[in-house]
Order: sequence, then C-alpha cells, then structure tokens
Amino acid sequence: MICKILLITWMAVVIVAAFFYAGPATGFPGETSRIVFFHVPQAWVATFSFLLSMVGSLLYLTKRNPGADYLAQSAAELGFVFCLLATITGSIFARATWGSFWNWDPRETSIVILLMIYGAYFALRSAVPDEERKRVFGAVYSILAFATVPFLVFVVPRITASLHPENTMSPAKPAMDPETLVVFLGSLLAYTGLYLWILQIKIRISKIESFKKPNIGQR
Repeated sequence: MICKILLITWMAVVIVAAFFYAGPATGFPGETSRIVFFHVPQAWVATFSFLLSMVGSLLYLTKRNPGADYLAQSAAELGFVFCLLATITGSIFARATWGSFWNWDPRETSIVILLMIYGAYFALRSAVPDEERKRVFGAVYSILAFATVPFLVFVVPRITASLHPENTMSPAKPAMDPETLVVFLGSLLAYTGLYLWILQIKIRISKIESFKKPNIGQR
C-alpha cells in the first residue's frame, strides 16, 4: 500500500514539474517540447513491455509454465496500449510542430507497423480455441514479433531522413538543461513503476480468467 501511495505521489509530482518546474526547450513552438516528459517514457515502456513478452514466451516454450504465458500475454497487451499512447502523443506533437497529426515520417510509419504486428498477435491467440496450442503459437509469434522491434524502433528511423527531433528529444543524447533532465528521468522512473504495477494486476486478472474457463466450458 505504501509503495502504491509513493508511486501515485511521484507521478503527480512529475506531472506538476513537467509544466511548472522545467522550462520549454528552445527551437520548439510554444510549450510543445514538454511532450518529451510523456511521449518518450510511453515509447520506452512499450519497448520494455514487448521485451518482457518475448522473455515470457521463451520461458513458456522452455518450461511450459502457464505463469510465463500470463506474463507474455499481459506484457504484449500493455505494450500495445503504451505504444498506442506514444502514437497519440507523438501525433499531438506533430500537429503543433509540423502542422499535421500525421506526416508519414519514418518514425510514425514504423510505429504503425509495430502496432499491426502485435495486433496480429492478439488475432492469432483469439483464433485458436485449444488453450495449449494458443499458448505455443502465441509464444512463437511473440518471439518473432520482438525480432522486428529493434529494427522498427531504432534502425528504420535513423537510416532515412526524419522530421523527428534527435538532439533535444532523444533520451540517448539528452541535450537538456538540468531541470528538464531531472524531470525527464523522474518521468521515466514513474512510468516504469506505473507499468510494473499495472502488469502485476493484469497478470492476476489473466490467472483468474484462466481458472474460470474450464467451469464455463462444462456448463
């Protein structure tokens, strides 16, 4: 309970600091640079979540432990949600900066492809009625799907010209003033903690739903 209160408090502090402590970055119209405190952490959590889904899938194929499948499925679902949030916040930034919500920039295109790949993961699982085969097919697909993540997230946007800002907005090279950097790192920590909390809840729900399925089938 204490950890949850601390996390909620930390998240609230980060949100307030994002608008009232850190100043807007130079070279960006108005307050648009503040999107970095939300957009980049969401993209980071999505990538981390897809990684966890792949790890859970490998564990399931190795040990056939249903708990590993709960992790793989839950992480894939949350990764999809955070990837969608990153797409939305990125579109808001694009509208304010480039005049349009969508410009088919390499980063925008690659994230749509990523959403389609993991959307197919859910379609595959829902199309297989047998629980064991569903888990095996889902695990194999999750592993193959994650093989595209580094390419789509890190390679494609950098091998072609992109409207996306690199020097100011990149967590790998954060050309930020100290106040902005503190809030940015605090936001990364807050989003990661929030994600892990939600992931635990999602896994518990998956377990409960799995226990209920046999009872429903017997009726």
